[in-house]
Amino acid sequence: MDPLISIPLTRLSPDKLLRHAQLRDYFCDKDANATQVGDKWQLKLEWSNDPYRYVDPRLPEGLSWWGKQLQFKDMALARKRKGRVLLSLNDTWTLESWSECLNRDAAKSNIVVLHVDDHKDLGSPRIFLSSKGWIDPITGRAVDFNQPNSITKAIESGAFGMGSFLTLFLHHFPHSDVRHLCQAPKCEDTTDFIIRLETVHDLLLNLDATRPSVTLKETTALKTKRNGAAHGRYRFTDNLDAWLEDLDLQVKENDTTFLLHIDMDYFCNRYDGDSDAVDYPCPLDLSLPQVLDKIDNLTEALRSRSLLKNLDDIVIALSPGFFPSEFWAPSCERLLEGLGEL
Repeated sequence: MDPLISIPLTRLSPDKLLRHAQLRDYFCDKDANATQVGDKWQLKLEWSNDPYRYVDPRLPEGLSWWGKQLQFKDMALARKRKGRVLLSLNDTWTLESWSECLNRDAAKSNIVVLHVDDHKDLGSPRIFLSSKGWIDPITGRAVDFNQPNSITKAIESGAFGMGSFLTLFLHHFPHSDVRHLCQAPKCEDTTDFIIRLETVHDLLLNLDATRPSVTLKETTALKTKRNGAAHGRYRFTDNLDAWLEDLDLQVKENDTTFLLHIDMDYFCNRYDGDSDAVDYPCPLDLSLPQVLDKIDNLTEALRSRSLLKNLDDIVIALSPGFFPSEFWAPSCERLLEGLGEL
């Protein structure tokens, strides 16, 4: 059980509704309950078991398919591994999988991140910089990418929430070549960015603490000598050819670690974590046949460039509250089949 967190009364609104909104905004996917004790707020964190917290009205169908009598409160920690594939519900576990992979296998000179997602996942995780490295302020434990168990513990505590796993990874491997495949309406072209590592001040637990962040600076705006995909760059594209440009050459050189992360909301993001989308679905609301066609196009693109057998680690996140749960079973089977991992 996570310890109670104490903060000054001035950090949160005295109004119950405003206070709830502040805590939801800060902790994102983990619920925080505040109780006043003297001149402090005591915060208790827990994974919610309220189905309405997770938006998708057909979510029980997906949980039934997953098995193990999974409850709503268990979803954040749910994952299964088979060989080089980690299947999880939340995308946060990608960081654990990559930590295990890169600390297990012999190091190679280059890293290519193949990021398939409707989001950039560059949020700032709730970890603080200290003189000894990163720490989890919820538990007080060290967070070290070279120690996979420390990543596991920080995900379990809620220090890493959805949409923030890529930030710490890039702080550890800033020269990665990140290729982000996205769909319209969020992406309708190909743009290359330089990855810039930064920090931001925490806004709740410790106002003097800094957290890791990443900003992207468009290369064309900088008038660099070499635009395009490269180490230390982030390519944002809706085009499969641009996504995989020149990677067949790196396959031949055999000195690159290829990490594939697939968030299923790339194929259909009906809800985008917003309860209003139940009645008014988000723009990226594809049918199941359309989703399956997109999956086939993706896996064929990887196969045609000899990348499938050279992927060192694969994470597939089903994204409850984003990707429709009634699609989980058929789309996951199709994707694993296409990746040669069924």
